[in-house]
Amino acid sequence: MTNNPEETTPDSGLDSTTTESLEAEAEAEAGAGAGAVTVSDEAATFSKLVEPRSEHRLVLEAGIWHQISPKYVIVQLISSGTVLLLVIVATLLLALLWNQWWAWIPGGIITFVMVWSLAIMPRQARAIGYQLREDDLVFRRGILWQRMVAVPYGRMQLVDITHGPLDRKFGIAQLKFVTAAAATGVVIPGLSQGTAEMLRDHLVAVAESRRTGL
Repeated sequence: MTNNPEETTPDSGLDSTTTESLEAEAEAEAGAGAGAVTVSDEAATFSKLVEPRSEHRLVLEAGIWHQISPKYVIVQLISSGTVLLLVIVATLLLALLWNQWWAWIPGGIITFVMVWSLAIMPRQARAIGYQLREDDLVFRRGILWQRMVAVPYGRMQLVDITHGPLDRKFGIAQLKFVTAAAATGVVIPGLSQGTAEMLRDHLVAVAESRRTGL
């Protein structure tokens, strides 16, 4: 799902009756030298991009913001919940079975931090978005600590898709692309498999056209 800050109704990039395949658009955009493209996929995404409430926040730029799949939250809850369970079990074994009472302190701290992280995970996921502009890709994430970075297409050197066992189970992946400056590397998590592959092809095509001056 996409989100336009200038409109009250989110613009969906997933409706097959109103959008075309990203691969076809990538060919057209690469030939024309343009960077904007509409992402389309059958999988659902979040419908509203969450922003901090402070008036001093980094304001969303005008345009269409694409969001990630809610399945990302499920994967994170499962993986982090498994680690949390192991921490609790280890703490109980050390404290009750082997009388290591000091284990309550680190175990309690780790448990509190992880429970808090799990509680805010859905809101954090809804704050992740990206926008494909004419000359660059803008990525933003974070509520308490906001990050917004713009990466020019012509500076992209590597576009990579990775996914673990849980990601494959739920049909999602993360897209990573880096430039010559490693600090500007961006990872977009929670994309559906189809969206990640189409977005990769589009970015590679546009980046190549920009580097060759087409």
